[in-house]
Amino acid sequence: MRLSCLQENLQRALGRVSRAVASRTALPVLSNVLLATDEGRLRIAATNLEIGVTTWIEADIQEEGRITIDARLLNEFVNTLPPGSVELSIESARLALLLQSGRDKGSINGIDAEDFPVIATITDDSTVFEVDAQQIRELISLVEFAAASDDSRPVLAGVLTRFEQDQIMLASADGFRMAVNEATLGAPVEGRHDIIVPARSYRELARIIGDFDGKLRLAITPNRSQIMARVGDTEWVSRLIDGTFPDVKQIVPKEFVTRLDLNREALLNAVRRASYFARENNDVVRLVIAPGEDDLTPGSVEVSANAAERGNSHSFVDASVSGTEVQIAFNGRYLADVLSVLKNGQVTLGLNGTTQAGIVRPSGSESYTHVIMPMVIGGQ
Repeated sequence: MRLSCLQENLQRALGRVSRAVASRTALPVLSNVLLATDEGRLRIAATNLEIGVTTWIEADIQEEGRITIDARLLNEFVNTLPPGSVELSIESARLALLLQSGRDKGSINGIDAEDFPVIATITDDSTVFEVDAQQIRELISLVEFAAASDDSRPVLAGVLTRFEQDQIMLASADGFRMAVNEATLGAPVEGRHDIIVPARSYRELARIIGDFDGKLRLAITPNRSQIMARVGDTEWVSRLIDGTFPDVKQIVPKEFVTRLDLNREALLNAVRRASYFARENNDVVRLVIAPGEDDLTPGSVEVSANAAERGNSHSFVDASVSGTEVQIAFNGRYLADVLSVLKNGQVTLGLNGTTQAGIVRPSGSESYTHVIMPMVIGGQ
């Protein structure tokens, strides 16, 4: 292999694939990135066997070839080179990559590209769905954080993704909360397709999408073991989780005894203040919702937390309340998580008493629902 490319393009490409590199692995090649000539361009790829990222950059190819190189070392080396042309070549005698930029040069030992896993790509027999890139990025951002952070129950570490008619739905749950987000597809699909994508894989897709504006093709492999997406000059692929996701429709409450609308930022700040004290008390944050005395008087939400050794916090937020007074306790971190990702100025809370799950939604919209189980505390 012999080629030249721009340092800034190579640096950007290495950064794009870096998170797919395995950090701890018994297979040394998974700590490497693949560099390969491909139809007049340089292909750069990485995989940890759960996700794979491949990107292409423009290059002046003088000689075809491919090699895998330690990802961290290559990234660090390229980052310190000055902007401009970088020459890459393979020293076949000892399987090393030679890099030269002006008078600066280096040699990094590699591993044969034959040992690098094959990364799936979109083919004609894949099941393809068309979505707006920024739409899927927002869907992911409002859902993935509610997935379980460990793999003790693999299904809960994933995000249910459902394609049905002209709708796409993403849902995640960790046993104590669940986030559900729906949007319209670019084109209707036949039948219903349910898959479970690892939440960390979706986070990587959202990062790759970035500011990319346009249509995105999501594709499922014929054996339904992987999902892929093409974002400009970059392809992302993830394994799928096998299993049955909890029934979303059974978990989301349909009606509420108490409903309130209030300012999102004011509630978030009140919850954060309470959370500083709740840390020492299992993150318990207490809400007391009271309707106004009459139609002209706003209702209120008292947000409080107590820490025996540190003190307490009591905040009040005005709210439009319909229904009965209710006292309920939630995990403050869960409340702060959902309030932080929502963009609307106003949010709606729906409650069915002290011991039933509550919901958080952007006011005026039912396409997104966040369900939180209450915490049972003394005196309830």
